[in-house]
Amino acid sequence: MNKVKFSVLLSIYYKEKPEYFRECMESIYSQTVLPDEIVLVEDGRLTDELYEAISEYECRPSEINFVTVKLEKNSGLGLALAEGIKHCSNELVARMDTDDICVPDRFERQLNAFSENPGLDIIGGYISEFSDDMHNIISERTVPLGNYVIKQYQRKRDAFNHMTVMYKRSAVLAAGNYQDCLLMEDSLLWANMIRNHCRMANIGETLVYARTGDDMLKRRGGFDYFLKYKAGRKRILKTGTISEADYFVTVAAQFVVCMMPLWMRSLVFKKILRNKNFSNAR
Repeated sequence: MNKVKFSVLLSIYYKEKPEYFRECMESIYSQTVLPDEIVLVEDGRLTDELYEAISEYECRPSEINFVTVKLEKNSGLGLALAEGIKHCSNELVARMDTDDICVPDRFERQLNAFSENPGLDIIGGYISEFSDDMHNIISERTVPLGNYVIKQYQRKRDAFNHMTVMYKRSAVLAAGNYQDCLLMEDSLLWANMIRNHCRMANIGETLVYARTGDDMLKRRGGFDYFLKYKAGRKRILKTGTISEADYFVTVAAQFVVCMMPLWMRSLVFKKILRNKNFSNAR
């Protein structure tokens, strides 16, 4: 049986830390099934330390083809990924963030899922969130598993952990590709894929260790964040995949969470928005 070829798509910008980037890369290079291509989008000018870290992998002897896509200015994640996916040479593309860590058999599990269900367009999984040390797990973000429940859940909250997904390139492009939708480029893509009747699934296990902590929670608070969220939800409303009631309920809930003090927002994320149990319903 021939090895299935797939790409890994990442984007990096100047605020990211080279040591986190290296940990991310090592988790890719140590997979039980290796990609044949990594596409890294440099979203604007980077620091010298980041360029040095990237060059280590550009020059690394490996069966993996390391491709860098350089953007002249920082365009944001949506536009960076929209450009990056055009440079992916394989139909199957795995997303990854440059500060997170894959479990060793992440790609093998996802490739098996595509092999077992050729009609599948996208599959993700759970994340285990950690602070500072990967072994210091703070919470787990679980997601619904089957096609039907994913599409119902997506009306209110994201049914995919973006950094865990593997999808068909053709399905993403047919849905309009990533778009410039600050903080919600993934949510808008999922909505457009649902509108295109894409077949969706998640694996009910952790696929990625994701960094979290007070910095992440601070970014998800305040009136500016709320306005960006509201604008993103408005664009999703226009796709026709959510109702006006869905829109108003989620925007009102987000306003409350954004206006909370940090300690209370942290409690909500850990006790209410994480560790849910989902049905295997299709």
